[in-house]
Amino acid sequence: MNRYPLWKYLLVLTALVLGVLYSVPNLFGEAPAVQVSTSKNNISLDAALMGQVESTLKQANIEFDNLFLDANGVKVRFDTPETQIKAKDALQAALGNDYVIALNLVSRSPSWLSKLGALPMYLGLDLRGGVHFLLEVNMQAALTQAAERYAGDFRSALRKARINYSGINREGQTVQIRFRDSAELDKAKKIINRDYPDLTVKEQDSGNEKILIASLSLASQKQIQEFALKQNIQTLHNRINELGVAEPIIQQQGLERIVVQLPGVQDTAKAKEILGRTATLEIRMVDEEKTDPVTLENAAKGQVPFGTEFFKQRSGEPILIKKSVVLTGDYITDAGPGLDQQSGQSVVHVSLDSRGAGIFKQVTRENVGKRMAILIVEKGQAEVITAPVIQEEIGGGRVQISGMANIREATDVALLLRAGSLAAPMDIIEERTVGPSMGEANIERGRHSVLWGFAAIAIFMIAYYMLFGTVSVLALGINLLLLVALLSLLQATLTLPGIAAIALTLGMAIDANVLINERIREELANGNTPQAAIKAGYDRAFDTILDSNVTTMIAGLALFMFGTGPVKGFAVVHVLGILTSMFSAVVVSRAAVNLIYGYRRKVNKLSIG
Repeated sequence: MNRYPLWKYLLVLTALVLGVLYSVPNLFGEAPAVQVSTSKNNISLDAALMGQVESTLKQANIEFDNLFLDANGVKVRFDTPETQIKAKDALQAALGNDYVIALNLVSRSPSWLSKLGALPMYLGLDLRGGVHFLLEVNMQAALTQAAERYAGDFRSALRKARINYSGINREGQTVQIRFRDSAELDKAKKIINRDYPDLTVKEQDSGNEKILIASLSLASQKQIQEFALKQNIQTLHNRINELGVAEPIIQQQGLERIVVQLPGVQDTAKAKEILGRTATLEIRMVDEEKTDPVTLENAAKGQVPFGTEFFKQRSGEPILIKKSVVLTGDYITDAGPGLDQQSGQSVVHVSLDSRGAGIFKQVTRENVGKRMAILIVEKGQAEVITAPVIQEEIGGGRVQISGMANIREATDVALLLRAGSLAAPMDIIEERTVGPSMGEANIERGRHSVLWGFAAIAIFMIAYYMLFGTVSVLALGINLLLLVALLSLLQATLTLPGIAAIALTLGMAIDANVLINERIREELANGNTPQAAIKAGYDRAFDTILDSNVTTMIAGLALFMFGTGPVKGFAVVHVLGILTSMFSAVVVSRAAVNLIYGYRRKVNKLSIG
């Protein structure tokens, strides 16, 4: 009556073995490590690099525990943080700027467990330490930048069609094109309606001039805002990869905000600086016809000639630069810091794609003897880095940007250009830093809460239900084991809300065993034999257990679908805990009871209190 078939016992045994195997790595803890990666496409992370890292450390007499290659790069594990810092400096000096050397933490678990895919859970920011940013995207700036791009496109389109106009300028998020001839306006309107269907065009009279006003439609504005958010998330991914951060969390929150969590980051000021910057490259021509002292003096007072902008170079020299942009950072494929061989100054070497190289070659060929200004634009503010004279046609797609203050500025500018520019500026509206010691304290408190809760439940169940209570505690322990193993197998990120969900799961899981035990008591009170009471107790309690867990799971799935950040982490652990508790309470505990009572020919009494 109360005997499982062999396959069910094998199922329970297999679950136990896998649970132990995949939960054990969490007991070994983490060790300080160095991660070697690269952002360059032409450099591969392979065994040769691993050999170079090993030889560098041996030459520097730096001892390490383990060295291995994974998808993120070469990782080297050390005993102490002091050795980790020494290794980072030695590797950076030996490998150069083509590689990113980042501080990291890796598991101390044996390599044979890793080969089986048995890895520890990721620890969230509140348990591992690091920095949390909440960034808000300036959507109005994204729309303004889109209008500025349309203004440049209109100039090119009207010149190509040989349409006469008296001026094009941007007013807020609209583009205004002025005409003196109605016929020319009609031609321009037809071209804009045909080539730019996402714009709304209307006419307006202003004295002797007629104005064509182009504005973004509501659907186009929404599309631009969604693109800006996705582009910024992708750019943040690229920049964080440059910083070498392991397991970063970058998530959209609402319509205009992005959450960035960087576990284990030690240089939070550097991370904040890199994430918040919006630097991009612009190449423009200097207005050679308006360089006389009087014009420059008037421009400094605010009387800037039409079609130009007034800047001061880093040397303090005033300069007038044309508004039309020759080349932007969108054509950049690679950028890296370096030193000029002649002057010894810090520079940035930029590589352009084929289209950008063609544009740059044509511009330099047509403007030999003239000055070209290279600007870095950051949060809408442009700075002239250098304005050299074009000596000859420049081909090959290689550009050198001089004028950097030092190698650190050259490195930062190269990183930003290489990782891509943000589609819209962002402001950091919330910042939280969690130290490693605070993370360790949170882990310790979380562990204590789970263990003390488990101990309290165990004492009550054993005292109240005796042997059946002991079986319930055994099933509860296996439930905890399977939950940790499942979270590790899925490589979930454990946070403080996740630990709270584990504690809640223990309390909810024991409810199923209480229902079963009470149902068995009722069956015994109704006069059923012990064997029949066991069978009826498990069978009749199952429907109630299933109903209660399904309703709870619906709530957990709702939290997962609509929640963000800590709420979603809580929901993941909660839902997985429901699944493991169902298995352990119904299958595992029944298997244990069957082993104890199922093979006895005669049972006179059950030890159930």
